[in-house]
Amino acid sequence: MLTLLKKEYNNFFASPMGYIVIGVFLVLTALFLWIFPGEYNVLDAGYANLDGLFYFAPWLYLFLVPAVTMRLFAEERKTGTIELLLTHPITTTNIIISKYLAGVLLVLFSLIPTLIYFISVWLLGDPMGNIDTGGTWGSYIGLFFLAAVYVSIGLFSSSLTDNQIISFIVAAVLCFFIYAGFDIISGLASSGSSQSLIASLGINAHYESMSRGVIDSRDIVYFVVVTILFLFFTKEVLDRKK
Repeated sequence: MLTLLKKEYNNFFASPMGYIVIGVFLVLTALFLWIFPGEYNVLDAGYANLDGLFYFAPWLYLFLVPAVTMRLFAEERKTGTIELLLTHPITTTNIIISKYLAGVLLVLFSLIPTLIYFISVWLLGDPMGNIDTGGTWGSYIGLFFLAAVYVSIGLFSSSLTDNQIISFIVAAVLCFFIYAGFDIISGLASSGSSQSLIASLGINAHYESMSRGVIDSRDIVYFVVVTILFLFFTKEVLDRKK
């Protein structure tokens, strides 16, 4: 499994895709935080926080993660190498986990450079270090879990088709729905309890909860369960094709 994980990870950087995804993510977040005027611009806001990063990042990942994952199975199906892979002495589960972890590692490496933003805001605080550190780290953890769910959705979408464009579109739509769709639907509910219940089925409610700096086990369980669910769906698709 480690060999396959290394192969998939290296494939991301054997082509420009891995560099493009990380570069686009860092450039766009930097522009929104430091260049473009508005409420999320750190210098315009007048107080030390990274709200802009944690607001825009889920929307950027909504497109960038499907762009990364769209080829994971779709390309192998198109070239016919999926049959060779599935007949190797490695389980389908190990194949899925290897590809999934490779995608998660790429997401992690796109997040690590943003710590420069945190250090910059920490230094700009008055007094220095006047930033909600707990909320910031909670937001980072929540963002990582959110992106990990996106990777599992992208992997599932890639297993459905040999067309990378279709895989990208399906993944982007699913990611949008599970991130914001339940919030939209909850607005149609008549009672507050119903609204809360429906909203809790989506990522945003749990992401916002972790962004407050309180790491609730229920939020972690939600992200883990949704991730496992889509990885299970991927396995079912591959087993049927097998």
